[in-house]
Amino acid sequence: MHQVIKLLSKVAERHAPSRVLSFDLVHVFKTMQMMDDNKKISRSRMMQELDLGEGAIKTLVKHMKMSDLVENSNAGMWLSNKGKAMFTKLHVSMPVETDIPKCSIALGKFNHAILLKNMAYAIRSGIEQRDAAIKAGAVGATTLIYRNERLVLPGTGEDLMRNDPKMHEMIMEKLSPKEDDVIIIGSSQSKKIAEMASKSVALYTIEDHEKH
Repeated sequence: MHQVIKLLSKVAERHAPSRVLSFDLVHVFKTMQMMDDNKKISRSRMMQELDLGEGAIKTLVKHMKMSDLVENSNAGMWLSNKGKAMFTKLHVSMPVETDIPKCSIALGKFNHAILLKNMAYAIRSGIEQRDAAIKAGAVGATTLIYRNERLVLPGTGEDLMRNDPKMHEMIMEKLSPKEDDVIIIGSSQSKKIAEMASKSVALYTIEDHEKH
């Protein structure tokens, strides 16, 4: 997994003496997500979905092509075989995500939850995840660990089933966590930022753990 994150991070690095890039690792991942199942996407759709300007999209496509992650034609852009293999590895670690309503543990107008498989050991207090979400433009992030058939907040050990049974039921139904899985919930006043922040925090958590 470390090699996959390393390669995708390289796509989001500037090539001197170019300008500072307005995209990062999460934009590369989201682009790959959009092309899953052999879908072709256009640059205009990328601009819309990623909230990036034409110049940034042009550079992102160029960097992804340089890393042999994508192929393109007049009909659009799609994942290369190498890109598919990279995305599959990431998808195994982050297989499912969903929007969830404002609730006791997710206080944003918009909240987006993503499942991280078997990553409980990578979570310390959850403060690191919250800070990573704020860095990504969100108001914050909530981290939950599934352990002993309970969704708990790290550090406090608070049990979601006890505090908010309705939300516990919704998360179990939509994300189906198993023992030692982690759920990251990004919160924001913007739907798009909530989604991108949760992905960003999930990628950060994998990357941060691999470094140690």
